[in-house]
Amino acid sequence: MGYVEDLRAIIGHRPVILVGSVVIILDREGRILLQERTSPQGVWGLPGGLMELGESTEQVAKREAFEETGLEVDDLQLLNVYSGADQFSRAPNGDEFYVVTTAYFTKVYRGNYNFDPVETVQVKFFEFHDLPEKMIGSHRKMIEDYRQKNS
Repeated sequence: MGYVEDLRAIIGHRPVILVGSVVIILDREGRILLQERTSPQGVWGLPGGLMELGESTEQVAKREAFEETGLEVDDLQLLNVYSGADQFSRAPNGDEFYVVTTAYFTKVYRGNYNFDPVETVQVKFFEFHDLPEKMIGSHRKMIEDYRQKNS
């Protein structure tokens, strides 16, 4: 079991604050890599996830990018830190949480797609003007923030 699962065994569904990281991975053509997730089914998002004990936010970003895409990322640049009341979520099982998410971006990656089918259906590069309709809302906001800062 991981940290979050251990914590939930103690506190049940009560609200907690969790820390996570996501990565905007850009290819040479300036397209963005998105992951179609298994849960929620059919929804796309940025590679990322929650922190384990002792990790830095950069380590989380690198680990999660590798687990969810098979790519090793480097030269992470900080985009922003997202927190507050609008970062509240309730999981289908009733778990409640507020997430503090550190968003990074990079153009430096290596490897081949090799992902865990438990978490990922597929990964694909998209043009910014042609993002999937079904996306994690906070990730769409992060992508838009990146576009505004880098256009």
